[in-house]
Amino acid sequence: MPTFFCKLVAPRATFAFDMTDEERALMQRHGEYWKGAVASGHVVAFGVVGDPAGPYGIGIVELEDEPAVQRYTNGDPVVLANRGFRFEILPMPFGVIHR
Repeated sequence: MPTFFCKLVAPRATFAFDMTDEERALMQRHGEYWKGAVASGHVVAFGVVGDPAGPYGIGIVELEDEPAVQRYTNGDPVVLANRGFRFEILPMPFGVIHR
């Protein structure tokens, strides 16, 4: 099955440091959404990358094609909340998943 790298881009560079309580609750729903996909076997890994230029979220996803990945990321609570989050989705043509 094809593998994809999904990068969650926050609405502002300082988001990880200055999110509001409402945004923190939204991020908790986001985490639960991705945990559910791990349980289904479609998400291999997800988490926060501590990039000194600004933290961001990533997910490594195995789904049949990019439109399926887009449907999944479009269903993420942070995207549905229309708060400025977006995903960058890139194929991993030579991705190897160890199970």
